[in-house]
Amino acid sequence: MKSWKKFAADYLGLILILVWGLAPFYWMVVTALRDSAHTFDTTPWPTHVTLQNFKDALATDKGNDFLGAIGNSLLISVTTTALAVAVGVFTAYALARLDFPGKGVVTGIILAASMFPGIALVTPLFQLFGQLEWIGTYRALIIPNISFALPLTVYTLVSFFRTLPWELEEAARVDGASRGQAFRKVLLPLAAPALFTTAILAFIATWNEFMLARQLSTTATEPVTVAIARFSGPSAFEYPYTSIMAAGALVTIPLVIMVLVFQRRIVSGLTAGGVKA
Repeated sequence: MKSWKKFAADYLGLILILVWGLAPFYWMVVTALRDSAHTFDTTPWPTHVTLQNFKDALATDKGNDFLGAIGNSLLISVTTTALAVAVGVFTAYALARLDFPGKGVVTGIILAASMFPGIALVTPLFQLFGQLEWIGTYRALIIPNISFALPLTVYTLVSFFRTLPWELEEAARVDGASRGQAFRKVLLPLAAPALFTTAILAFIATWNEFMLARQLSTTATEPVTVAIARFSGPSAFEYPYTSIMAAGALVTIPLVIMVLVFQRRIVSGLTAGGVKA
């Protein structure tokens, strides 16, 4: 009897979490499919269905360049993810496998960087990039995102590298491999699940970034988050809620599909560094 109650309680909790997490996304899709004349209709399922909102989101006649913004987001997110993972994997290996002076200080600095509020960086970064004449360039958007994605990458990979047995690396060294060859040919393939996980998480975090991009981008380099915020309606007194929801759905659905497809790899990567009983 207890096992049945526990089973029911577990599934009830899962259902509540799913509803809590997916309800905003569901309502965004419902609003995106609804005619703009019925924007504030509270019917909980699609009514007055139309695809005009998606056409409006992709149109450029009102000064919006949504497809160009998607290209900018892809460029910024892919570049940030690649650089963060490339730097993070070597940093994580050094912190997990090597002993060197100041190791604790470096770990503390990385932790402090991950805890620092992003809003406090807007003014100094704007001033710095303004002096360098980087405002509106991809460099001004990629470099800060790397600093945000790197701590997550390092800490995820450090916990994984610490679980790998030293004997694997020592055996490769005994067979004549250098430390770099042992890392590249033995440890790096074993770290593939953790690398895949950190890459997905860094990509999603960069794709969703808005605050700094709003201040450091121009219409030529703005990502989708900024482009959606700049959507304009037929007049200055009409806010295009349905078009914004359509654009949000176009941006969010690929991420949801990606997470659903790769969920096993994500979970395996996140739990790879856990302690097993």
